[in-house]
Amino acid sequence: MNIKELLNQRILIIDGAMGTMIQRYKLSETDYRGERFKDWGSDIKGNNDLLCLTQPQIIKAIHKEYLEAGADIIETNTFNAQRVSLADYNMQSLAYEINFEAAKIAREAVEEFSASSQPPTVNRFVAGAIGPMNKTLSLSPDVNNPGFRALTFDEAVEAYYEQVKGLAEGGVDLLLIETIFDTLNAKAAIFAIKKYFRDEKKASLPIMISGTITDASGRTLSGQTLEAFYNSVAHAKPLSVGLNCALGAKEMRSHIEELSQLASCYVSAYPNAGLPNAMGEYDEQPEETACFIEDWAKEGFVNIVGGCCGTTPDHIRSIAEHVKKIQPRTLPVVENIYA
Repeated sequence: MNIKELLNQRILIIDGAMGTMIQRYKLSETDYRGERFKDWGSDIKGNNDLLCLTQPQIIKAIHKEYLEAGADIIETNTFNAQRVSLADYNMQSLAYEINFEAAKIAREAVEEFSASSQPPTVNRFVAGAIGPMNKTLSLSPDVNNPGFRALTFDEAVEAYYEQVKGLAEGGVDLLLIETIFDTLNAKAAIFAIKKYFRDEKKASLPIMISGTITDASGRTLSGQTLEAFYNSVAHAKPLSVGLNCALGAKEMRSHIEELSQLASCYVSAYPNAGLPNAMGEYDEQPEETACFIEDWAKEGFVNIVGGCCGTTPDHIRSIAEHVKKIQPRTLPVVENIYA
């Protein structure tokens, strides 16, 4: 069964935070380096995407925990795995390899989980995670020179193209452009996806798009309202549009309600486990997060739900349990104004 058929039958579950789970392993600089990078010339602790090469068993184990918790969609460990962000560690040359291996690890996790289940499970999907980059196309990093840009559109497209190539050739089912706070970066990712599949003369994979509302203003960091953001990416004909990160479910509710009324595609939402405390940690318990999301589901706001920062397999398990009997949001019939 393809994902659209499933989405019409029930609310699907996407996984929770990868970084939160990696932190539980308390990895050292040596762990990040592994044997291959033991003599690397700069510190690399914190480069979580590199763990796809140096600690693949940990990444696979995390994927399996989320699958066992009820996730229908797991994300590759590639949030920063393009050459622009990897430049922080002087690892630009590893971008393709990390994405390819990350996709393989996630695919293996799905296949092993499906084979070990009784009866064997099917219809689990791997989403290639494409993050926002650490440089923006719409904003200047120099407060004294607002016209300056640290990156060109073509450079962003080139970096995303390489990432998309690695994910697609590694075997992902979907491509997820996520945590978007600058829509121009997202447009570069969309362009790169379209260009890759056009160059390869292959049918494009479904695209999921997830933005980030940064505060109570209801706007992205680059200043767009939710309606403006949606209209800016609708040309990609995405499988879903949604929101993730920055906010907890309580704070995200009104924005998800608005998006559910705007979008002609499926709607996704994976909030943080509440807002961070004074130590930057997340205290919201699985049952709390799940109750908020159950409310969204009962109101008919969502088609895909899960968790972002601070969420764990326990959060995903609780969310899955709370929404399993609730009908998914019905796609609206959109009038063709050009008819």
